[in-house]
Amino acid sequence: MECISIKATPRVSFPGVSSLNCRRNFMIRRSLPGKILMEDPRKTVSSGRIRAQQDFETLVLAMLLRMLQSDFQSDSKDGSAILPQTSDSEENALKIKEWEVGMFQDEVAASQGITIRRRPSTGPPLHYVGPFEFRLQNEGNTPRNILEEIIWNKDIEVAQALSAPLKQKRPLMALKKALENAPPVRNFVGALKASYLQTGLPGLIAEVKKASPSRGVLREDFDPVKIAQAYEKGGAACLSVLTDKKYFQGSFENLEAIRSAGVKCPLLCKEFIIDAWQIYYARTKGADAVLLIAAVLPDLDIRYMTKICKMFGLAALVEVHNEREMDRVLGIDGIELIGINNRNLETFEVDISNTKKLLEGERGQMIREKDIIVVGESGLFTPDDIAYVQEAGVKAVLVGESLVKQSDPREGITGLFGKNISI
Repeated sequence: MECISIKATPRVSFPGVSSLNCRRNFMIRRSLPGKILMEDPRKTVSSGRIRAQQDFETLVLAMLLRMLQSDFQSDSKDGSAILPQTSDSEENALKIKEWEVGMFQDEVAASQGITIRRRPSTGPPLHYVGPFEFRLQNEGNTPRNILEEIIWNKDIEVAQALSAPLKQKRPLMALKKALENAPPVRNFVGALKASYLQTGLPGLIAEVKKASPSRGVLREDFDPVKIAQAYEKGGAACLSVLTDKKYFQGSFENLEAIRSAGVKCPLLCKEFIIDAWQIYYARTKGADAVLLIAAVLPDLDIRYMTKICKMFGLAALVEVHNEREMDRVLGIDGIELIGINNRNLETFEVDISNTKKLLEGERGQMIREKDIIVVGESGLFTPDDIAYVQEAGVKAVLVGESLVKQSDPREGITGLFGKNISI
């Protein structure tokens, strides 16, 4: 029989589940008869260990959901827990354990084909002796591509936000009041389906985006509210609002301003989510949906975050780039929206035939059986592009650059579809 112990510890994150990085934290130890969970990486991973890992993920997911519910049932005034202080030796031991769990997270991510590293690689703590002592840290601290650079920066952003004096007094529980006062959730998926039925064309998710890392500033006279209103008048079913500041010059204030202005289109918070706190925060700003990127998030994170979304009625658009990511996401229960990004993360080249490739054969059949809406992303500029991805099985498209650069975004929408789609 497996022996599982769960011990609450202060200031220790569980990197294996990104949503615990900076809030109530847990160290989880698991021992298996004749096996060590984080064994020497040179040894072959057995099928028994893989099954154990799957069982472990199920256990952690259940624990996270129970913890999530307890966060909102806390009777403390600020929702924070009072934990005992630890000695220096205990702190050092916990740092080592945290590093080991981080290494295990990297193994899990690699086993799922995830190439985007959550943060720069680091060597072991001083005087470390353990299952990973022979692991060579030779990958360097340079991001492999722009997405990895964005994720590394986002990891720092989130950590800083949660360690700031204000946030120390406002953990997840403290967002409860803000969540209760947030505007009601609109039906993001329903809006896309209704648009598809009414127009016979893919429902449009029009993106409010000032800049991008590859193109720079797209529109100097950027007024997010006016652009959102123009999109709505032009027939957009939903809107996507960039909230990343450093690389896209977006903000959560833009999201909040569009919602407060009375725009009726449901809003997707286009944020690079690595932590559950970001989902809560997006909801307080009026988001109706969030983006989850399979190239960044392991399966357990996606499962956990989609369950959080369902708790609040939010839609989760899960983005994939290739066959392996698509297969992973199709294996997760409860997925309603899958976005296919036609941009290659290694070369950053765009090829809309990627959409067709990922929707052929058994994958396409499974998507139809599960009634999943597929959203085409990147490389869509003309009516022919829209027709191509629609024929492949897409029922919605997410378009930003070709629309926001137009002096009148409504004309851009008409040009994209080849006709006026406003109803």
